[in-house]
Amino acid sequence: MTQYIIRRLLYSLPLLMGVNILTFVLFFVVNSPDDMARMQLGQKHVTEQSIANWKQQHGYDAPLLWNSDAQGGKKITDTIFYQKSVGLFLFRFGVSDSGRNIGADIKERAWPSLAVALPTLIIGLMVNICFALMMVLFRNTYLEHGGIVLCVILMSVSSLFYIIGGQFLIGKLLKLVPISGYDDGMAAIKFLILPVLIGVFSGIGSGVRWYRTLFLEEVEKDYVRTARAKGLSQIQTLFLHVLPNAMIPILTGVVVVLPLLFMGSLIMESFFSIPGLGSYTIDAINMQDFAIVRAMVFLGSVLYVIGLLLTDISYTLVDPRVRLS
Repeated sequence: MTQYIIRRLLYSLPLLMGVNILTFVLFFVVNSPDDMARMQLGQKHVTEQSIANWKQQHGYDAPLLWNSDAQGGKKITDTIFYQKSVGLFLFRFGVSDSGRNIGADIKERAWPSLAVALPTLIIGLMVNICFALMMVLFRNTYLEHGGIVLCVILMSVSSLFYIIGGQFLIGKLLKLVPISGYDDGMAAIKFLILPVLIGVFSGIGSGVRWYRTLFLEEVEKDYVRTARAKGLSQIQTLFLHVLPNAMIPILTGVVVVLPLLFMGSLIMESFFSIPGLGSYTIDAINMQDFAIVRAMVFLGSVLYVIGLLLTDISYTLVDPRVRLS
């Protein structure tokens, strides 16, 4: 087990290095520091002096990869790549172009993102699996056919419709919860009910169809027929045999998503004014704050790699045969 985890960790290092290099190329080669300065200054006729001043203030005045004017190790360390990209591996996100501490902002905004995403994931998973099992239990009936049609309809509606419609119906007409906003501590619950509810409801269509497909593949296998021959009821067969044996594909979808919960939902947080990492990224894009965008891109890649690692580990717990691969 330990060797399996170490091997997967070693596989992830080249991936993170590739993402870091690709991010550097996109931000500093395709879009040079001079271009960043012009976009930040926002003037039609920007002088070379103002560009040079902006680059010096934000640490973009060094060479990209190699500083031929420096001595010794500073030929590498006194470069934009080393100062802006290498530090990301140590989670040193630095300072944004507006002067804010990116690491402190991430720590502060991760909790509101989790407060929305985690309940949405847990409740949505339970609802989708229960509905999918119910459709399998009543397969080849009008209840299943109606459920499939309803799922297709729910999948065909944009998530923006659910957000705007939910805000109008539940927040404005019924006035059950606030339309948007956020607060600290337990007072935040009233602001989280609506986005969590909409997040769960908007994912029912695709989620139920996905889990229904998994369960239908399992119910036709020999071990299910054997369980029925021993006298187990349909419900016992579904919960005691079908559900455990469908855990590997379920874990694939769930465990990969877990680390990405920290990143928040870009659309959901923006519409509900939740100060999470999703809205943080959107605001950085709107303000053209490249330091924040670059840090969030790298953080997202790290969390995704962690999700893949957790998926591999969870496979070994559910199916020991994976350890041999």
